[in-house]
Amino acid sequence: MIAHASRSLSIIGAGLAGSLLAILLSRQGWRITLYERRGDPRIADYESGRSINLALAERGRNALRQAGVEDEVMARAVMMRGRMVHPREGEPQLQRYGRDDSEVIWSIHRSELNTTLLELAEQAGATVHFHRRLHTVDFDAGYARLIDDRDDSPHDIRFDTLIGADGAGSALRAAMNRRAPLGEEIAFLDHSYKELEIPPAADGSFRIERNALHIWPRGHYMCIALPNHEGTFTVTLFLPNQGDPSFATVNTGAQAEALFAREFADTLPLIPNLRADWEQHPPGLLGTLTLERWHQQGRAVLIGDAAHAMVPFHGQGMNCAFEDCVALARHLMDADDLEGAFAAFESERKPNARAIQQMALENYLEMRDRVADPAFLLQRELEQELQRRWPTRFVPHYTMVTFLHTPYAEALRRTELQRDMLVAATAGHDSLDNIDWAALEASIHAQLPVLEGAH
Repeated sequence: MIAHASRSLSIIGAGLAGSLLAILLSRQGWRITLYERRGDPRIADYESGRSINLALAERGRNALRQAGVEDEVMARAVMMRGRMVHPREGEPQLQRYGRDDSEVIWSIHRSELNTTLLELAEQAGATVHFHRRLHTVDFDAGYARLIDDRDDSPHDIRFDTLIGADGAGSALRAAMNRRAPLGEEIAFLDHSYKELEIPPAADGSFRIERNALHIWPRGHYMCIALPNHEGTFTVTLFLPNQGDPSFATVNTGAQAEALFAREFADTLPLIPNLRADWEQHPPGLLGTLTLERWHQQGRAVLIGDAAHAMVPFHGQGMNCAFEDCVALARHLMDADDLEGAFAAFESERKPNARAIQQMALENYLEMRDRVADPAFLLQRELEQELQRRWPTRFVPHYTMVTFLHTPYAEALRRTELQRDMLVAATAGHDSLDNIDWAALEASIHAQLPVLEGAH
């Protein structure tokens, strides 16, 4: 265990990951100070260029459980049973995420979650300083300068160790990279996004099914909507940057309204402020960040989006970051020195981060293109039947990622094996009537050992 004299850590970023890590470490006896470039969201409007809604899955809930804060967070979460797919023609269809209501995900409002975690971090003993943007770092001297952007005043601090929980645009990562290159690569998607809102009905109720993640898949683009507990839905349109339609051709509110009338007609009456919201909010970028190194000796380490930002299409960015927090807290508890703890943390989490980044990119293709494809739907039907027959061996991809604690890298490996089986078994079929069950059983038992946690 790391000596008590050095049990002081400074966390850059008091967002979701920084606040949760502060709770975990404060309860382990660490002296934690958080520095946040924005103002206190409890007393000012919550500023965020980030998505308003988040999907909380079992990995994230497990981290909240370990921090002792699950009940407070879940009180304002809305259950989502599955994808409610809205085709161009015909009635919406619910594609369940799991077998029943024990296998669901939860929609949660980012600002409310952040406020809750901040409150609990302070209650656990952490100190939080707002309006402190990291400017420069002297790693050798253990000195950093932070700036209050309201008046450009400098605030100098001494630190033992810095933890970067300051998101995809991490200032600590930039400082570490200047000191010694981290092998940073950022791959931007050729799509961006824009957020809109479905308000509640006059009586405060939800205007579409509340317990679902709604998807309007349209091939190369799509619209989604996630519920909020107060009766609203946050609508996100994902559109190419170039081509037609794209953010290059849909610039004005009127053009956006015409696009929705043509492609998402059933949403148009639900979004009364479409024109104004479209013109007020610029498109958000989507990208994948990878690093060769996440830490600098025992002086600094990166977690969450600062280390491995990903596209949002698996709803796992926050869940993955929360897993980081639990893993880092565990390694700090077990290791004899900070450098050893950071190296062990990186070794455990980096391959899993790479795996979920890949799966998030693949899930975009599935959401916008395949959820209405007959071949995909037949494969999904077979997947569910194989799970029913051999529930501890053939575990659907979504179940491994969302309802279990299976390491992401292991989930990806099994997913690829299972996908090959599903494609081969359904090739040339339009139903499950003539599936070769004996061959599938032999293949499953040969390639898929019993998975821990599956039932």
